[in-house]
Amino acid sequence: MDFAPSARAQALRERMDAFVERYLLPHNPAWHRAVQEGAYPPPFMEDLKALAREEGLWNLFLPGLRDDEPGTRLSHLEYAPLAESMGRLPWAAEVFNCSAPDTGNMELLHRFASPAQRQQWLEPLLQGHIRSAFAMSEPDVASSDPTNLQTTVRREGDTLVVQGRKWFITGAAHPHCRLLIVLCRNADDEGSGEPMPDSHHQHSMVLVPLDAPGVQVLRNISVLHQHTPEGHCEILLHQVRVPASHLLGDWGAGFAMAQARLGPGRVHHCMRSIGQCELALQLAAERTLERRTFGKYLSEQSNVQDWLAQARIAIDQARLLVLQTAWMLDQGDALPAAQVRAQVAAIKVVAAQLQSNVLDRAIQVFGAMGLSPDTPLAQFWTWGRALHFMDGPDEVHLRSVARHELAQARSRMGASSAWFTTPEQLLAPPRIR
Repeated sequence: MDFAPSARAQALRERMDAFVERYLLPHNPAWHRAVQEGAYPPPFMEDLKALAREEGLWNLFLPGLRDDEPGTRLSHLEYAPLAESMGRLPWAAEVFNCSAPDTGNMELLHRFASPAQRQQWLEPLLQGHIRSAFAMSEPDVASSDPTNLQTTVRREGDTLVVQGRKWFITGAAHPHCRLLIVLCRNADDEGSGEPMPDSHHQHSMVLVPLDAPGVQVLRNISVLHQHTPEGHCEILLHQVRVPASHLLGDWGAGFAMAQARLGPGRVHHCMRSIGQCELALQLAAERTLERRTFGKYLSEQSNVQDWLAQARIAIDQARLLVLQTAWMLDQGDALPAAQVRAQVAAIKVVAAQLQSNVLDRAIQVFGAMGLSPDTPLAQFWTWGRALHFMDGPDEVHLRSVARHELAQARSRMGASSAWFTTPEQLLAPPRIR
Protein backbone atom coordinates (compact mmCIF):
# COMPACT_ATOMS: atom_id res chain seq x y z
CA MET A 1 0.00 0.00 0.00
CA ASP A 2 2.09 2.86 -1.35
CA PHE A 3 0.60 6.36 -1.25
CA ALA A 4 3.57 8.12 -2.82
CA PRO A 5 2.48 9.93 -5.99
CA SER A 6 3.45 8.25 -9.23
CA ALA A 7 6.00 9.98 -11.42
CA ARG A 8 3.18 11.01 -13.73
CA ALA A 9 1.05 12.42 -10.90
CA GLN A 10 4.03 14.24 -9.41
CA ALA A 11 4.84 15.83 -12.77
CA LEU A 12 1.22 16.92 -13.20
CA ARG A 13 1.16 18.37 -9.68
CA GLU A 14 4.27 20.41 -10.41
CA ARG A 15 2.82 21.64 -13.70
CA MET A 16 -0.48 22.52 -12.03
CA ASP A 17 1.21 24.43 -9.20
CA ALA A 18 3.26 26.36 -11.75
CA PHE A 19 0.13 27.04 -13.82
CA VAL A 20 -1.76 28.33 -10.78
CA GLU A 21 1.09 30.62 -9.74
CA ARG A 22 1.75 31.91 -13.25
CA TYR A 23 -1.78 32.37 -14.56
CA LEU A 24 -4.47 31.99 -11.90
CA LEU A 25 -3.16 33.91 -8.89
CA PRO A 26 -2.49 37.03 -11.00
CA HIS A 27 -6.13 36.82 -12.15
CA ASN A 28 -7.52 36.27 -8.63
CA PRO A 29 -8.28 39.96 -7.89
CA ALA A 30 -9.89 40.32 -11.31
CA TRP A 31 -11.99 37.20 -10.69
CA HIS A 32 -13.35 38.59 -7.43
CA ARG A 33 -13.94 42.00 -9.01
CA ALA A 34 -15.86 40.42 -11.88
CA VAL A 35 -18.04 38.46 -9.45
CA GLN A 36 -18.80 41.61 -7.45
CA GLU A 37 -19.77 43.42 -10.64
CA GLY A 38 -22.00 40.59 -11.84
CA ALA A 39 -19.73 39.57 -14.72
CA TYR A 40 -19.66 35.86 -13.96
CA PRO A 41 -17.97 33.87 -15.30
CA PRO A 42 -15.22 36.41 -15.96
CA PRO A 43 -14.38 36.99 -19.63
CA PHE A 44 -10.89 35.55 -19.21
CA MET A 45 -12.17 32.17 -17.95
CA GLU A 46 -12.48 30.61 -21.40
CA ASP A 47 -8.93 31.68 -22.28
CA LEU A 48 -7.60 30.06 -19.10
CA LYS A 49 -9.56 26.87 -19.80
CA ALA A 50 -8.15 26.68 -23.32
CA LEU A 51 -4.63 27.19 -21.98
CA ALA A 52 -5.08 24.49 -19.32
CA ARG A 53 -6.31 22.06 -21.95
CA GLU A 54 -3.34 22.82 -24.19
CA GLU A 55 -1.01 22.03 -21.29
CA GLY A 56 -2.69 18.66 -20.59
CA LEU A 57 -4.35 19.82 -17.36
CA TRP A 58 -7.89 18.82 -18.31
CA ASN A 59 -10.44 16.28 -17.02
CA LEU A 60 -7.92 14.94 -14.53
CA PHE A 61 -10.40 12.93 -12.45
CA LEU A 62 -11.92 10.15 -14.61
CA PRO A 63 -9.94 6.88 -14.55
CA GLY A 64 -12.35 5.27 -17.02
CA LEU A 65 -11.96 7.79 -19.86
CA ARG A 66 -12.04 6.30 -23.33
CA ASP A 67 -9.31 6.93 -25.88
CA ASP A 68 -11.56 9.29 -27.83
CA GLU A 69 -12.45 11.40 -24.77
CA PRO A 70 -10.36 14.37 -23.63
CA GLY A 71 -8.50 13.98 -20.36
CA THR A 72 -5.66 12.28 -18.50
CA ARG A 73 -7.25 9.07 -17.16
CA LEU A 74 -5.70 9.33 -13.67
CA SER A 75 -6.50 6.87 -10.92
CA HIS A 76 -8.23 8.16 -7.78
CA LEU A 77 -4.92 8.01 -5.91
CA GLU A 78 -3.11 9.94 -8.66
CA TYR A 79 -5.81 12.60 -8.83
CA ALA A 80 -6.02 13.17 -5.06
CA PRO A 81 -2.95 15.48 -4.73
CA LEU A 82 -4.14 17.47 -7.74
CA ALA A 83 -7.49 18.03 -6.02
CA GLU A 84 -5.57 19.22 -2.97
CA SER A 85 -3.66 21.69 -5.10
CA MET A 86 -6.83 23.02 -6.76
CA GLY A 87 -8.60 23.39 -3.43
CA ARG A 88 -6.36 26.27 -2.39
CA LEU A 89 -8.04 28.54 -4.98
CA PRO A 90 -11.75 27.67 -5.03
CA TRP A 91 -12.39 28.86 -8.59
CA ALA A 92 -9.37 27.00 -10.01
CA ALA A 93 -11.22 23.72 -10.56
CA GLU A 94 -13.35 25.22 -13.33
CA VAL A 95 -10.20 26.12 -15.28
CA PHE A 96 -9.22 22.44 -15.37
CA ASN A 97 -12.81 21.21 -15.97
CA CYS A 98 -12.71 19.52 -12.56
CA SER A 99 -15.49 21.41 -10.77
CA ALA A 100 -18.03 19.83 -8.49
CA PRO A 101 -20.74 18.80 -9.15
CA ASP A 102 -19.67 18.30 -12.78
CA THR A 103 -17.06 15.72 -11.85
CA GLY A 104 -19.63 13.47 -10.16
CA ASN A 105 -22.18 14.07 -12.89
CA MET A 106 -19.70 13.20 -15.62
CA GLU A 107 -18.87 10.01 -13.76
CA LEU A 108 -22.57 9.12 -13.54
CA LEU A 109 -23.08 9.77 -17.24
CA HIS A 110 -19.90 7.91 -18.10
CA ARG A 111 -21.12 4.83 -16.27
CA PHE A 112 -24.86 4.82 -16.91
CA ALA A 113 -25.81 7.08 -19.84
CA SER A 114 -27.23 5.74 -23.07
CA PRO A 115 -25.39 6.57 -26.31
CA ALA A 116 -27.86 9.40 -27.01
CA GLN A 117 -27.48 10.77 -23.49
CA ARG A 118 -23.70 10.66 -23.81
CA GLN A 119 -23.84 12.64 -27.01
CA GLN A 120 -26.28 15.23 -25.65
CA TRP A 121 -24.80 15.76 -22.20
CA LEU A 122 -21.55 13.94 -21.48
CA GLU A 123 -19.61 15.10 -24.51
CA PRO A 124 -20.33 18.83 -23.94
CA LEU A 125 -19.43 18.41 -20.25
CA LEU A 126 -16.13 16.71 -21.09
CA GLN A 127 -15.36 19.52 -23.52
CA GLY A 128 -16.15 22.16 -20.86
CA HIS A 129 -18.85 23.73 -23.03
CA ILE A 130 -21.62 23.39 -20.42
CA ARG A 131 -22.03 22.98 -16.66
CA SER A 132 -24.46 20.83 -14.67
CA ALA A 133 -26.03 20.37 -11.24
CA PHE A 134 -27.09 17.43 -9.08
CA ALA A 135 -30.51 17.92 -7.50
CA MET A 136 -31.05 15.76 -4.44
CA SER A 137 -31.57 17.69 -1.19
CA GLU A 138 -34.97 19.16 -0.35
CA PRO A 139 -36.16 21.89 2.05
CA ASP A 140 -38.94 20.06 3.87
CA VAL A 141 -37.30 16.72 4.70
CA ALA A 142 -34.07 15.34 6.15
CA SER A 143 -32.48 14.51 2.82
CA SER A 144 -29.73 12.45 4.45
CA ASP A 145 -32.39 9.71 4.44
CA PRO A 146 -33.40 9.39 0.76
CA THR A 147 -36.57 7.54 1.71
CA ASN A 148 -37.84 10.96 2.84
CA LEU A 149 -37.54 12.58 -0.59
CA GLN A 150 -40.81 14.11 -1.79
CA THR A 151 -39.90 15.02 -5.37
CA THR A 152 -41.61 12.43 -7.57
CA VAL A 153 -41.35 11.10 -11.09
CA ARG A 154 -44.19 9.28 -12.80
CA ARG A 155 -44.45 7.69 -16.23
CA GLU A 156 -47.08 8.81 -18.70
CA GLY A 157 -46.58 6.83 -21.88
CA ASP A 158 -43.33 8.00 -23.42
CA THR A 159 -43.03 10.95 -21.00
CA LEU A 160 -41.60 11.37 -17.50
CA VAL A 161 -43.28 13.94 -15.25
CA VAL A 162 -41.25 15.41 -12.38
CA GLN A 163 -42.83 17.31 -9.50
CA GLY A 164 -41.11 18.71 -6.43
CA ARG A 165 -38.77 21.22 -4.89
CA LYS A 166 -35.00 20.99 -4.37
CA TRP A 167 -32.61 23.32 -2.60
CA PHE A 168 -28.93 24.02 -1.98
CA ILE A 169 -28.32 22.74 -5.50
CA THR A 170 -24.72 23.63 -6.28
CA GLY A 171 -23.95 25.07 -9.69
CA ALA A 172 -27.50 25.77 -10.82
CA ALA A 173 -26.89 29.54 -11.00
CA HIS A 174 -23.88 29.21 -13.29
CA PRO A 175 -24.78 30.86 -16.62
CA HIS A 176 -23.50 27.77 -18.46
CA CYS A 177 -25.53 25.28 -16.43
CA ARG A 178 -27.72 23.31 -18.82
CA LEU A 179 -28.51 20.04 -17.01
CA LEU A 180 -30.06 18.94 -13.73
CA ILE A 181 -29.65 15.32 -12.67
CA VAL A 182 -32.68 14.97 -10.40
CA LEU A 183 -33.08 12.20 -7.83
CA CYS A 184 -36.79 11.41 -7.55
CA ARG A 185 -39.09 9.03 -5.70
CA ASN A 186 -40.96 6.72 -8.07
CA ALA A 187 -44.62 7.70 -7.90
CA ASP A 188 -45.53 4.73 -10.13
CA ASP A 189 -44.63 2.34 -7.31
CA GLU A 190 -47.40 3.73 -5.08
CA GLY A 191 -50.89 2.44 -5.59
CA SER A 192 -49.85 0.11 -8.38
CA GLY A 193 -51.21 -2.94 -6.61
CA GLU A 194 -47.78 -4.53 -6.78
CA PRO A 195 -45.58 -5.09 -3.69
CA MET A 196 -43.51 -1.98 -2.98
CA PRO A 197 -39.79 -2.36 -3.73
CA ASP A 198 -37.45 -2.08 -0.78
CA SER A 199 -36.46 1.43 0.26
CA HIS A 200 -33.25 1.33 -1.78
CA HIS A 201 -35.10 0.65 -5.05
CA GLN A 202 -37.81 3.33 -4.91
CA HIS A 203 -35.86 6.15 -6.61
CA SER A 204 -34.77 7.04 -10.10
CA MET A 205 -32.59 9.69 -11.72
CA VAL A 206 -33.95 11.93 -14.44
CA LEU A 207 -31.97 14.18 -16.80
CA VAL A 208 -33.82 17.50 -16.80
CA PRO A 209 -32.70 20.39 -19.02
CA LEU A 210 -32.49 23.54 -16.91
CA ASP A 211 -34.59 25.38 -19.50
CA ALA A 212 -37.37 22.76 -19.55
CA PRO A 213 -40.87 24.21 -19.01
CA GLY A 214 -41.76 24.05 -15.33
CA VAL A 215 -38.19 24.42 -14.03
CA GLN A 216 -37.86 27.57 -11.92
CA VAL A 217 -34.63 28.60 -10.19
CA LEU A 218 -36.22 30.51 -7.31
CA ARG A 219 -33.12 31.88 -5.58
CA ASN A 220 -29.42 31.50 -4.97
CA ILE A 221 -29.17 30.81 -1.24
CA SER A 222 -26.29 32.43 0.64
CA VAL A 223 -24.30 30.13 2.91
CA LEU A 224 -23.64 31.83 6.25
CA HIS A 225 -24.25 35.14 4.42
CA GLN A 226 -21.62 34.25 1.83
CA HIS A 227 -22.77 34.49 -1.77
CA THR A 228 -21.44 31.91 -4.24
CA PRO A 229 -21.76 32.99 -7.87
CA GLU A 230 -22.33 29.50 -9.28
CA GLY A 231 -25.09 29.11 -6.74
CA HIS A 232 -26.60 26.95 -4.04
CA CYS A 233 -30.08 27.24 -5.46
CA GLU A 234 -33.66 26.51 -4.55
CA ILE A 235 -35.41 25.02 -7.58
CA LEU A 236 -39.10 24.36 -8.19
CA LEU A 237 -39.92 21.50 -10.57
CA HIS A 238 -43.60 21.95 -11.44
CA GLN A 239 -45.03 19.25 -13.69
CA VAL A 240 -41.80 19.13 -15.67
CA ARG A 241 -42.28 16.85 -18.65
CA VAL A 242 -39.29 15.25 -20.39
CA PRO A 243 -39.05 12.29 -22.78
CA ALA A 244 -38.85 8.84 -21.20
CA SER A 245 -35.41 8.57 -22.79
CA HIS A 246 -34.22 11.08 -20.15
CA LEU A 247 -34.28 8.37 -17.48
CA LEU A 248 -30.67 7.80 -16.43
CA GLY A 249 -29.91 4.13 -15.88
CA ASP A 250 -32.68 1.80 -14.75
CA TRP A 251 -35.99 2.61 -13.11
CA GLY A 252 -35.50 2.21 -9.36
CA ALA A 253 -31.68 2.33 -9.54
CA GLY A 254 -31.34 5.96 -8.44
CA PHE A 255 -30.17 5.25 -4.91
CA ALA A 256 -27.46 2.84 -6.03
CA MET A 257 -26.24 5.30 -8.68
CA ALA A 258 -26.14 8.11 -6.12
CA GLN A 259 -24.00 5.96 -3.83
CA ALA A 260 -21.64 5.12 -6.69
CA ARG A 261 -21.27 8.84 -7.39
CA LEU A 262 -20.42 9.76 -3.81
CA GLY A 263 -17.25 7.70 -3.28
CA PRO A 264 -14.89 9.48 -5.68
CA GLY A 265 -16.68 12.78 -5.08
CA ARG A 266 -15.94 12.64 -1.37
CA VAL A 267 -12.27 11.99 -2.05
CA HIS A 268 -12.28 15.10 -4.24
CA HIS A 269 -14.07 17.17 -1.59
CA CYS A 270 -11.79 16.00 1.19
CA MET A 271 -8.58 16.61 -0.73
CA ARG A 272 -9.74 20.11 -1.67
CA SER A 273 -10.38 20.70 2.03
CA ILE A 274 -6.92 19.47 2.91
CA GLY A 275 -5.47 21.91 0.35
CA GLN A 276 -7.34 24.76 2.00
CA CYS A 277 -6.20 23.66 5.46
CA GLU A 278 -2.61 23.42 4.23
CA LEU A 279 -2.79 26.98 2.91
CA ALA A 280 -4.45 28.20 6.11
CA LEU A 281 -1.64 26.67 8.18
CA GLN A 282 0.97 28.25 5.92
CA LEU A 283 -0.64 31.67 6.25
CA ALA A 284 -1.08 31.33 10.01
CA ALA A 285 2.52 30.22 10.59
CA GLU A 286 3.87 33.19 8.65
CA ARG A 287 1.51 35.52 10.50
CA THR A 288 2.85 34.35 13.87
CA LEU A 289 6.37 35.34 12.80
CA GLU A 290 5.39 38.96 12.09
CA ARG A 291 2.68 39.78 14.66
CA ARG A 292 3.68 40.90 18.14
CA THR A 293 1.54 41.06 21.27
CA PHE A 294 2.69 41.94 24.79
CA GLY A 295 6.30 42.17 23.76
CA LYS A 296 6.46 38.80 22.01
CA TYR A 297 5.87 37.45 18.55
CA LEU A 298 2.90 35.12 18.40
CA SER A 299 5.30 32.37 17.35
CA GLU A 300 6.84 32.55 20.83
CA GLN A 301 3.54 31.92 22.61
CA SER A 302 3.32 28.29 23.70
CA ASN A 303 -0.40 27.96 23.03
CA VAL A 304 0.05 29.28 19.49
CA GLN A 305 2.87 26.80 18.95
CA ASP A 306 0.47 24.08 20.10
CA TRP A 307 -2.11 25.24 17.54
CA LEU A 308 0.40 25.06 14.71
CA ALA A 309 1.68 21.65 15.76
CA GLN A 310 -1.80 20.21 16.20
CA ALA A 311 -2.82 21.53 12.78
CA ARG A 312 0.21 19.96 11.12
CA ILE A 313 -0.46 16.59 12.77
CA ALA A 314 -4.17 16.64 11.95
CA ILE A 315 -3.63 17.62 8.30
CA ASP A 316 -1.08 14.86 7.74
CA GLN A 317 -3.32 12.30 9.44
CA ALA A 318 -6.31 13.30 7.34
CA ARG A 319 -4.32 13.26 4.12
CA LEU A 320 -3.11 9.72 4.77
CA LEU A 321 -6.65 8.52 5.49
CA VAL A 322 -8.02 10.10 2.33
CA LEU A 323 -5.18 8.73 0.20
CA GLN A 324 -5.85 5.28 1.64
CA THR A 325 -9.51 5.68 0.65
CA ALA A 326 -8.52 6.72 -2.89
CA TRP A 327 -6.30 3.63 -3.08
CA MET A 328 -9.20 1.46 -1.90
CA LEU A 329 -11.49 2.87 -4.60
CA ASP A 330 -8.83 2.03 -7.18
CA GLN A 331 -8.94 -1.64 -6.11
CA GLY A 332 -12.45 -2.04 -7.53
CA ASP A 333 -14.13 -5.25 -6.34
CA ALA A 334 -10.98 -6.59 -4.69
CA LEU A 335 -12.05 -5.12 -1.34
CA PRO A 336 -15.38 -5.64 0.48
CA ALA A 337 -17.87 -2.95 -0.52
CA ALA A 338 -18.92 -2.42 3.11
CA GLN A 339 -15.34 -1.67 4.10
CA VAL A 340 -14.97 0.89 1.33
CA ARG A 341 -18.30 2.55 2.21
CA ALA A 342 -17.27 2.88 5.85
CA GLN A 343 -13.95 4.39 4.84
CA VAL A 344 -15.64 6.90 2.52
CA ALA A 345 -17.96 7.88 5.38
CA ALA A 346 -15.00 8.28 7.72
CA ILE A 347 -13.07 10.72 5.54
CA LYS A 348 -16.14 12.92 5.21
CA VAL A 349 -16.28 13.34 9.00
CA VAL A 350 -12.54 13.80 9.33
CA ALA A 351 -12.34 16.47 6.61
CA ALA A 352 -15.17 18.55 8.06
CA GLN A 353 -13.72 18.44 11.57
CA LEU A 354 -10.25 19.19 10.26
CA GLN A 355 -11.30 22.25 8.30
CA SER A 356 -13.41 23.68 11.11
CA ASN A 357 -10.59 23.30 13.65
CA VAL A 358 -7.67 24.43 11.50
CA LEU A 359 -9.49 27.44 10.07
CA ASP A 360 -10.83 28.49 13.45
CA ARG A 361 -7.28 28.65 14.84
CA ALA A 362 -5.91 30.34 11.72
CA ILE A 363 -8.56 33.07 11.99
CA GLN A 364 -7.69 33.49 15.66
CA VAL A 365 -4.04 34.00 14.74
CA PHE A 366 -4.94 36.66 12.16
CA GLY A 367 -7.34 38.46 14.43
CA ALA A 368 -9.88 40.77 12.81
CA MET A 369 -8.22 40.42 9.41
CA GLY A 370 -9.16 36.74 9.44
CA LEU A 371 -12.84 37.71 9.42
CA SER A 372 -12.41 40.01 6.44
CA PRO A 373 -12.27 39.23 2.70
CA ASP A 374 -8.59 40.27 2.66
CA THR A 375 -7.55 36.65 3.21
CA PRO A 376 -9.27 33.43 2.05
CA LEU A 377 -9.69 32.25 5.64
CA ALA A 378 -13.30 33.37 6.19
CA GLN A 379 -14.39 31.71 2.95
CA PHE A 380 -12.51 28.52 3.86
CA TRP A 381 -14.09 28.48 7.33
CA THR A 382 -17.57 28.85 5.81
CA TRP A 383 -16.89 25.96 3.44
CA GLY A 384 -15.65 23.84 6.35
CA ARG A 385 -18.78 24.51 8.35
CA ALA A 386 -20.93 23.57 5.36
CA LEU A 387 -19.01 20.30 5.02
CA HIS A 388 -20.61 19.11 8.26
CA PHE A 389 -23.88 18.92 6.25
CA MET A 390 -22.86 18.44 2.63
CA ASP A 391 -23.34 14.91 1.25
CA GLY A 392 -24.99 14.00 4.53
CA PRO A 393 -24.43 15.24 8.09
CA ASP A 394 -21.58 14.01 10.26
CA GLU A 395 -23.97 11.96 12.37
CA VAL A 396 -25.08 9.84 9.41
CA HIS A 397 -21.50 9.05 8.45
CA LEU A 398 -20.53 8.26 12.02
CA ARG A 399 -23.47 5.85 12.16
CA SER A 400 -22.22 4.18 8.96
CA VAL A 401 -18.76 3.69 10.44
CA ALA A 402 -20.21 2.38 13.70
CA ARG A 403 -22.52 -0.08 11.91
CA HIS A 404 -19.59 -1.47 9.94
CA GLU A 405 -17.59 -1.85 13.15
CA LEU A 406 -20.48 -3.62 14.87
CA ALA A 407 -20.96 -5.93 11.88
CA GLN A 408 -17.31 -6.86 12.09
CA ALA A 409 -17.70 -7.53 15.81
CA ARG A 410 -20.71 -9.81 15.23
CA SER A 411 -18.82 -11.80 12.61
CA ARG A 412 -16.00 -12.60 15.04
CA MET A 413 -18.15 -12.84 18.18
CA GLY A 414 -16.32 -14.79 20.86
CA ALA A 415 -12.92 -14.69 19.18
CA SER A 416 -11.72 -11.97 21.52
CA SER A 417 -12.28 -14.15 24.61
CA ALA A 418 -8.74 -15.48 24.22
CA TRP A 419 -7.52 -12.08 25.42
CA PHE A 420 -9.31 -12.38 28.77
CA THR A 421 -7.59 -13.83 31.82
CA THR A 422 -9.88 -15.35 34.46
CA PRO A 423 -8.85 -16.62 37.93
CA GLU A 424 -9.40 -20.21 36.73
CA GLN A 425 -7.06 -19.69 33.80
CA LEU A 426 -4.36 -18.39 36.12
CA LEU A 427 -4.36 -21.74 37.96
CA ALA A 428 -4.63 -23.97 34.89
CA PRO A 429 -1.60 -25.14 32.86
CA PRO A 430 -1.18 -23.44 29.48
CA ARG A 431 -3.03 -25.00 26.55
CA ILE A 432 -1.30 -24.90 23.20
CA ARG A 433 -3.78 -24.66 20.34
